[in-house]
Amino acid sequence: MNTLSYKTQSATKESAQKEWLVVDAEGQRLGRLCSIVAKILRGKYKPCFTPHADCGDNVIIINADKIELTGNKWDTPSYLTFSGYPGGQKSFSPRDFQKKSSRKLFEKVLKGMLPKNKLGAELLTHVRVFDGPDHTMEGVQPRKIDINTLK
Repeated sequence: MNTLSYKTQSATKESAQKEWLVVDAEGQRLGRLCSIVAKILRGKYKPCFTPHADCGDNVIIINADKIELTGNKWDTPSYLTFSGYPGGQKSFSPRDFQKKSSRKLFEKVLKGMLPKNKLGAELLTHVRVFDGPDHTMEGVQPRKIDINTLK
């Protein structure tokens, strides 16, 4: 009897083909850009995507200080922290995070789009955010991609 055998190939951390990608954030909307970056980090654009494995690429985001938000979202408090003590709740707007560092704003948004487990925490370390058009990661020979071509 001649039967075909279809075996599911699961990617592992060792078999993943990881590369470094450069994404230009100038003129992009924050949420739309971060949702695409989160998919790249997870590896959803690759044919070997496995939900429980780290098979995504590393991402370098440049021009993070030129990101856009629509409406008055820059000044509307939308992020909350709570210290655990009475009266310890503080609210922050995206402009507050941008004043401290663009990296903090991107990490806050990307953290909400990644899995809420150890894998998500590990994937968040695969992002480097730089305010200007230059970055310090030339040693890894990153490849520049156009974020508008990805869906």
